[in-house]
Amino acid sequence: MDGLRFLVVDDSLLTIKRVSALLADLGHQVVGTAGTGRQAVAAYEDCKPDIVTMDITMPDMNGIEATRLIMEKYPEARIIMVTSHGQERMVIDSLAAGAKGYVLKPIKPDKLADMIGKVVVTPEPA
Repeated sequence: MDGLRFLVVDDSLLTIKRVSALLADLGHQVVGTAGTGRQAVAAYEDCKPDIVTMDITMPDMNGIEATRLIMEKYPEARIIMVTSHGQERMVIDSLAAGAKGYVLKPIKPDKLADMIGKVVVTPEPA
């Protein structure tokens, strides 16, 4: 699980910096960032990350729609939604769009590490 490549998507530069620092502390590399859903779709195509952290509420195109578009073109994509308390309906919509899980803001390093571990686990063949 070490050294995964991440795309960090959030409309808050402060959150991008915080998530990027947490990922670096966990031994991962941020290969791209985006501030809107539309930018996220383009950035995914450019940098082909192992995992995306995707904010839900953003200008231009929300994270749910960006997740849907990425998953349509790249069904193997692994996206972790980043959400605030009180956005349960949006989390459900995000998971339906293809996200593999979510973490709550403010992001705690142990919660992020746990979710990354869940997202990269390959299921056993049946």
